[in-house]
Amino acid sequence: MTTPVGPYTPVVRSGDWIICSGQVGLADGKLVEGGVREQLTQAMANVRSLLESEGATLADVVKTTVFLVDMDDYSAMNDVYVQAFDEHADGHRPARSAVAVAALPIGALVEVEAWARVPGS
Repeated sequence: MTTPVGPYTPVVRSGDWIICSGQVGLADGKLVEGGVREQLTQAMANVRSLLESEGATLADVVKTTVFLVDMDDYSAMNDVYVQAFDEHADGHRPARSAVAVAALPIGALVEVEAWARVPGS
């Protein structure tokens, strides 16, 4: 699990819900090299790791929000996003919002947060 870049909890469980704070493409304490594809690939791996720490998977995700510094990266983001859910959640795709932001922490190009529901857990 990556260390947060701010004073927040990366993952919180509340009853049946697991909420993953926004994840950027951090690996080994630094932003991965490359563009939005590489950063989102790592960010999704970070989300997956947080979920697994709580006994959940991407298949349990019901809502995500993706933050992009540049909406011109929307298509590339979609490619990585679809691949992550097709590969790790048997094609399940949660509800999603994608919004443009002025900037993200540590110079990231993309950030993703996720809400998962694991009934009876």
